[in-house]
Amino acid sequence: MHLTNSSPSITPRDRHLLRHAALAVCCAVLFAVLAALVQTGWSPLSRLDRGLIDGLHRFAADHPVWTASVQMFSDTGGTITMRSLLGAAALWLWLIGARTLGGWVAAQTLVGWGGQWLLKLSFGRHRPTFSDPVSHAGGPALPSGHAMASAIACAVLVGLLWPLVGRAGRITACTTAALTVLGIGASRVFLGVHWPSDVLAGWLAAGMVLGSVTVLVELTRPGALARDLRRVNWRTRPRVQRVLVSPARPPRDTAGPAPDPAPDPAADHPDGLLR
Repeated sequence: MHLTNSSPSITPRDRHLLRHAALAVCCAVLFAVLAALVQTGWSPLSRLDRGLIDGLHRFAADHPVWTASVQMFSDTGGTITMRSLLGAAALWLWLIGARTLGGWVAAQTLVGWGGQWLLKLSFGRHRPTFSDPVSHAGGPALPSGHAMASAIACAVLVGLLWPLVGRAGRITACTTAALTVLGIGASRVFLGVHWPSDVLAGWLAAGMVLGSVTVLVELTRPGALARDLRRVNWRTRPRVQRVLVSPARPPRDTAGPAPDPAPDPAADHPDGLLR
C-alpha cells in the first residue's frame, strides 16, 4: 500500500499572494510603530529628525544654486508627475485589452492618493519651520506625499517592465527606480518641507498600498494579473523586435515577390503565451 501526501502544494499564485500580503502587513506594522513614536514625541527620533533637517537646511541656505537644482528635481518627480505616468500606463493597458492589469494600476494610483490624505489628516503633523525657509509646502507632513507617490509609481512601472526585458533591463529598471525614490525622498528633507520620518512613513505607506491592492485584485480576479502580464508581453515583444532588427535586414530582392511570413501560432490564442 502506497501512502500519498494529501497536503496541497503551494502554487505560484499562492506564493505571490503570500509575498504581497507579507509586504502589506509588515509595512503596516512598521508604519504603526513609527507613527506612535512620532505622536508620543519619542526623544531619540525627535533629535534625529531635528538634527538631520537642521544640518541640511544650513547647507541649502548656503548653496542656493544647488538648492534650486534640488527644487527642480523635486518638482519634476512630484505627485502629479507620478500619478500622470500611472494614469497613462493604465489607459494604455486598458486599450490593448489588459483590463485587469490596467485596473490594478489605476487602483494603486487612486488608493495611494486617497490613503495619503487620509493618513495626513489623521495625524495632522506640522511641517518643519525655519526663519529663512528655502522652500514652501502646504498641508500636514506625515506621510510625505512625494515619497509615497514615487515609491508606488516606480514599483508599478518596474512590475510592468519586468516580463518585457531581460536580466540587464531588470537591473537597470530596479536601479533607476531605487535611485529615483531615494532621491525624491531626500530632496523633500533637504528642502526643509518634511521631517526624515515623514519620508520613511511615505515609503512604508506605499508598501501597504502596493501589497494590499495586489492581494485584493488577486482574490477577486484569480490569476488575471499574470494572464494580462503575459498578454502585454505577447503584444509588445514582436513590435519591439521588429524595430530592433529592421535596420539590419538585407534589401529585398525586387526580382520576385517576398514570401509570406510564417503564421504565428500565438496570434490566434486570446492569451498569447498562455498556451
